[in-house]
Amino acid sequence: MSYDRNLDYLNHRQIIYRTVPTETPTVEHPWGRYYANGTYECYELFRSKAKINTYKSLKWHLLVLWYLNPSMNPDEFKDLAAVISEKSNGFTTFTVSKRLLEHVIYEVSMSDLEQPPKNRRRKVIFNVDCFLTPEEKLSITGLLCGRSKIVHEDDIYNAMLHINDTGEKITINKLAMYLNCSDRTIYRTMGNELKKEKELLNSEL
Repeated sequence: MSYDRNLDYLNHRQIIYRTVPTETPTVEHPWGRYYANGTYECYELFRSKAKINTYKSLKWHLLVLWYLNPSMNPDEFKDLAAVISEKSNGFTTFTVSKRLLEHVIYEVSMSDLEQPPKNRRRKVIFNVDCFLTPEEKLSITGLLCGRSKIVHEDDIYNAMLHINDTGEKITINKLAMYLNCSDRTIYRTMGNELKKEKELLNSEL
């Protein structure tokens, strides 16, 4: 059974889960920003339809939430982690045991927050109030990212999320089409982790 995300919990408590890069974009558009060289400063949790589907992803999401909310105390973070990990709240696709959750919370609490959590590079960032359809966003992403002669894993990952948001199955051919490159380039660039992510996203449809 699929559940809608309980974002009310985060919003009512003014928990930050999205940030805008402080870097100056290459170009600003009415719908958002374009960074020719990409930026690692964009954290946009729960923006796409894709849900947390692995332990590694759960830990990363909680780490980002802990990092973005420095005024949050340990008890508040523990409560937040419990909400995020509860499958019926719509954030995860799997059931998280109490023991596993306690382990994740401990690992996150021991992390060095002086350094931002590892993040994927983003070239195209849409405004929160952007009313473009998933198909239009995918078209823009493909057009702008396709200008580069080199396709990076981060470009492929972002295209995967946009395709997933349209409700379509992610295929190598679709990725190549939207990134304006060959199928061979996609095959060559995709690592094992990205291939697994592709299968997980497709399994959620």
